[in-house]
Amino acid sequence: MDVELIEIQEFLASHPPFDQLPADVLQRLPKRLTVRYFRRGTAFPPTDPEQSCLYILRRGAVELRDEQGELVGKLAEGDLCEQQCRKDAPEPGYQGKTAEDTLVYVLPCAELTALRAQSEAFSEHFDQSLSNRLRKALDVVVDTPSTGLMTVRVRDMVKRGPITSSPDTSIRDAAKIMSEHHVSSLLIMDGEHLAGMITDRDLRNRCVAAGLPTDRPVREIMTEKLVSVDMETLGFQALIAMTRLNVHHLPVLEDDRVAGLISSTDLTRFQSANSVYLVGDIHRADSIETLVKISAKVSELQVHLVTGGATASHVGQAVSAITDAITQRLIELAEAELGSPPVPYAWVVGGSQARREQSWHSDQDNALVISDQMKPDDEPYFAALAKFVNDGLNACGFVYCPGDVMAMNPKWRQTLRIWNKYFTNWILKPEPMALMLSSVFFDLRPLHDPADLFDELQERMLDQSRANRIFIAYMAANAVKNRPPLGFFRNIVLIHGGDHDHTFDIKHRGIVPIIDLARVYSLTAGIPETNTIERLQAAAERGALSKDGAANLVDALEFIGTLRIRHQAEQLRKGQKADNFLSPDELSPLERGHLKEAFLLINTMQESLGQRYQAGRFA
Repeated sequence: MDVELIEIQEFLASHPPFDQLPADVLQRLPKRLTVRYFRRGTAFPPTDPEQSCLYILRRGAVELRDEQGELVGKLAEGDLCEQQCRKDAPEPGYQGKTAEDTLVYVLPCAELTALRAQSEAFSEHFDQSLSNRLRKALDVVVDTPSTGLMTVRVRDMVKRGPITSSPDTSIRDAAKIMSEHHVSSLLIMDGEHLAGMITDRDLRNRCVAAGLPTDRPVREIMTEKLVSVDMETLGFQALIAMTRLNVHHLPVLEDDRVAGLISSTDLTRFQSANSVYLVGDIHRADSIETLVKISAKVSELQVHLVTGGATASHVGQAVSAITDAITQRLIELAEAELGSPPVPYAWVVGGSQARREQSWHSDQDNALVISDQMKPDDEPYFAALAKFVNDGLNACGFVYCPGDVMAMNPKWRQTLRIWNKYFTNWILKPEPMALMLSSVFFDLRPLHDPADLFDELQERMLDQSRANRIFIAYMAANAVKNRPPLGFFRNIVLIHGGDHDHTFDIKHRGIVPIIDLARVYSLTAGIPETNTIERLQAAAERGALSKDGAANLVDALEFIGTLRIRHQAEQLRKGQKADNFLSPDELSPLERGHLKEAFLLINTMQESLGQRYQAGRFA
């Protein structure tokens, strides 16, 4: 074999999916290829060949744009253009053009079909989109068990129809219904409408302990604002909802009609519901010292969840729900010590907690939004409350924010009027500091807000930001600065020297770029959600992002995030402090390949967003 053929073979062997071919097949492959050269600006793939072909980029780059001229993808060294060989695929809906002088290897589709018969792993690559490949890779990474809350749906746990009564039923008769059916809760129906629910605890606390006559209607003791799940909800998602709300029962809907009830007991039949009971312990804690002891168990929970097949979003929801509970209990303990607040206030959280994407332990980001009724004499109360909660969180492992974004900083403990002024200034004057603060404060979520102060703040902020294209353009430019760690030859760029030699920061170089993209998409469409996956899905629904783009970013986020939590769980198992610095040596060759694909996707989406708003900054 001459030198040129050897060089082609070595190139193919280092790029998926050709690295999955048997050695003898790979050795013969270069002779089946032809080489073509395209000058910059040439339409791609070419329409001149007599037969359909697969194109393998050896050098150069190809940009793919939709009918509106927006960048939707980019091909570079090692990428494939396989559309002509996918007879069952729809028209691509995009136009390709070489962005620079480009050299490609060309393989007729008939030859590709013969190759696919030589290797199942090679063939699978051409059966799946990037999104499907990442999703399949995620299934391998999490090693999901066949049973348990990660896979079982609520439908499989609801064994009976709903036991109900009307709002006018007496408390005594409602208790009889519960006793006759051996249930600990009762759904209250007003015709077809779910009006509320009562539990054994409600009978004890709201009737017997309160001395309420049992002939009173059950509507007087029922809980009215209920969170429900549907039949297709995963058991783990139902568990998270119970954990977040500190409840043990959830109504189940099917086609918007009440179909039954699920309890924490139902969940424990499938898997130990650790987080539900942790939250129960948190709400019963009567001191910071007790909360510290409880919080020490959460690292074990994270390891347990990862071992049980949890993805990054599952872990993020569980840990964030526990952090929410700890924060809420600290607020209650603070009010018990300081007395009732002089005016209404909202405790809001930021960062990964606000997005429900936490891992253990994160630093804290929080603030206070106080009613405009506050007087100067009220300030010491809120200063003391903020210090109590911030100190308590730090003691529980949520260390003080390095950037001092905490409620005990007077700057972030302000009235609603001042907060509105903050956001208006950031939007109208998008200077570097304003953009940095926007990345923090546009992810806020209220945790304690009895007067709904945050709703007013968020509504105004979303209206102002969506209407200001210049601000969005600056946010977009800021969001695309942090690129994935890919080098010129598509190798993963590593840190050299220091404590993190031969690693890369998977959080800040892989996860944060997707978070930043989702934030810009959500601001563009005025989306109130803070969770990154929910933002991407909502952006696609509102047309701010293509459905394929959203699905690909969601799958990339789950894959990269799950590699991160697996890395952290292994560190926690070894008694080490969890961090975000991952070595490629921890990954299989296939995982490294999928990770590079995810990074390339992020890079392409960043370029697309940057080009979309490039001119908007100067409009």
